[in-house]
Amino acid sequence: MNKSRWQSRRRHGRRSHQQNPWFRLRDSEDRSDSRAAQPAHDSGHGDDESPSTSSGTAGTSSVPELPGFYFDPEKKRYFRLLPGHNNCNPLTKESIRQKEMESKRLRLLQEEDRRKKIARMGFNASSMLRKSQLGFLNVTNYCHLAHELRLSCMERKKVQIRSMDPSALASDRFNLILADTNSDRLFTVNDVKVGGSKYGIINLQSLKTPTLKVFMHENLYFTNRKVNSVCWASLNHLDSHILLCLMGLAETPGCATLLPASLFVNSHPDRPGMLCSFRIPGAWSCAWSLNIQANNCFSTGLSRRVLLTNVVTGHRQSFGTNSDVLAQQFALMAPLLFNGCRSGEIFAIDLRCGNQGKGWKATRLFHDSAVTSVRILQDEQYLMASDMAGKIKLWDLRTTKCVRQYEGHVNEYAYLPLHVHEEEGILVAVGQDCYTRIWSLHDARLLRTIPSPYPASKADIPSVAFSSRLGGSRGAPGLLMAVGQDLYCYSYS
Repeated sequence: MNKSRWQSRRRHGRRSHQQNPWFRLRDSEDRSDSRAAQPAHDSGHGDDESPSTSSGTAGTSSVPELPGFYFDPEKKRYFRLLPGHNNCNPLTKESIRQKEMESKRLRLLQEEDRRKKIARMGFNASSMLRKSQLGFLNVTNYCHLAHELRLSCMERKKVQIRSMDPSALASDRFNLILADTNSDRLFTVNDVKVGGSKYGIINLQSLKTPTLKVFMHENLYFTNRKVNSVCWASLNHLDSHILLCLMGLAETPGCATLLPASLFVNSHPDRPGMLCSFRIPGAWSCAWSLNIQANNCFSTGLSRRVLLTNVVTGHRQSFGTNSDVLAQQFALMAPLLFNGCRSGEIFAIDLRCGNQGKGWKATRLFHDSAVTSVRILQDEQYLMASDMAGKIKLWDLRTTKCVRQYEGHVNEYAYLPLHVHEEEGILVAVGQDCYTRIWSLHDARLLRTIPSPYPASKADIPSVAFSSRLGGSRGAPGLLMAVGQDLYCYSYS
């Protein structure tokens, strides 16, 4: 009797052993150890995919997915996922995703340091020159390919910043940078350690290789309000002022401030700057007009309206909209102001019609998500726009149709600007994942993805500025990246 009961329990335990997925995993691993290893297939897109619950490698193996568990491919075992995102939780989906993203960033940084940049097949200087000599490449294509080759060879170098207050440079963090028209000055907004922001201007004329050294000019202006938008303004002369949109705080209303650049460094002592502030509550965006139809005017995008202000006369025009205006840019030749809204609508205001009636809406385009940036190309027949769904589209303004889309951008909630450079034939954008991506403007090919030198976080999204002539007319093409307390230069070699 005892012997038969023991045999029955043994058979029952053997069946439950085989039905349990934990043991099936161990059995499959034991069987796989006795076989020859099969070569793994690399699709080339694995780095850009989001990690799943069971890990990024679970899709290429026979590991079963268990709800509420995470499989670690290195330790070859399951770990329980705990709910919540607090600091006491040792293992959550968010922590797993951050760990995988950080390992990917470090791997790409190592490749950057080794300069292992893979260009197109057969894409090198000697082959390009030979094809050009044989007549297989015209001048335009040769220039575009030469730019692409130079982009693949850009190296990261840290810029030494000098200031009258060196201690502040070690604690202040870059919020944003904005180059002027000639790319010889860089306006900066820095977050200070005690709270709030301060402004500065970096002189780029001394930015020369091999010693990359610049000087930051600071002033006593300090604000504890959030800076929503910034642009250069040409009031007395080209880029004589900086236009800032500040959010309101408590009982202090929001405003738009024209800050003279001469307050930082008096490059034009015979032309004194004018400091003025306009009470404009809740401004999301701003743009300065170089169009003769709106001379000495700037625009601010507010909640459900656009406000056009003349700095000299103080005259204002208000245009009602159906959504918040998050992005703006004036056309230079045509009397148009383009606006991007939270609803995804892009519309143009005809400055000749005034704000009476509905005839002032000249063009209407539509995205599926909130528009964060609009850029008009030089011929003013095309417009580039990005949104909070990570879409970047090139629109033909004559047919109001999307003619090209640039894939790979990452954005879900942040205000991230676009940088279009037609002379170099490239498009530059920083994603919410802190990667800087460079596309070919002509064929939408992703040319290069640059990882951030800092770990990815919401507080450390890089701010970049690209120019064909960094430091002025005699400067070389390159990319400036400000993140944390540091400024980096990616120059053509």
